[in-house]
Amino acid sequence: MRVIAGKFGSRRLRTLRGMELRPTSDRLRETLFDILGATVEDSLFVDVFAGSGAIGIEALSRGARQSVFIEWHGPAAKLIRENLHSLGVTAGGEILAIDAIQGLERLASRHVLADFIFLDPPYALAADYLRVLDFLDGSHLLAPRGIIIIEHRKKMDLPMRLYHLECSRTVEQGDSALSFYRLAMAA
Repeated sequence: MRVIAGKFGSRRLRTLRGMELRPTSDRLRETLFDILGATVEDSLFVDVFAGSGAIGIEALSRGARQSVFIEWHGPAAKLIRENLHSLGVTAGGEILAIDAIQGLERLASRHVLADFIFLDPPYALAADYLRVLDFLDGSHLLAPRGIIIIEHRKKMDLPMRLYHLECSRTVEQGDSALSFYRLAMAA
């Protein structure tokens, strides 16, 4: 796997062998960052269920001021640290090696306002999609113009609207999809 573009473009990233992780395909990652474009520059990007860290690293490569990686699986958290080290990232990357909700609670307690929150739980853990989305709906983690992006199976039904969040766009590619959530406009 490689970083697609930006200051680390074409640099290799390590990943775990076997089915421990399901990395976002290069094509889907490229689609995501083509959609986000220049808005990534100087942003705070949170990569939840970060796996190898490829999404958060891509954000750093494209000019994000900080990427926070939340990954509870010990070998994956170690892999993120190794990938950041191999790229020479000494500032701007923070790893929280804890459960997704615990990591988000920690950020909320620090009054973080994230410009982007990317969620990519293992497809087999369908309950985690709603668990984390519900937490985010009740939190104040998302900046006013921020976006939550969820990678999921194309056939998975996610809610179109929660109390504070609404799905503004879904992009399908192969068997995967990206759903984009924003703060809902007051009715």
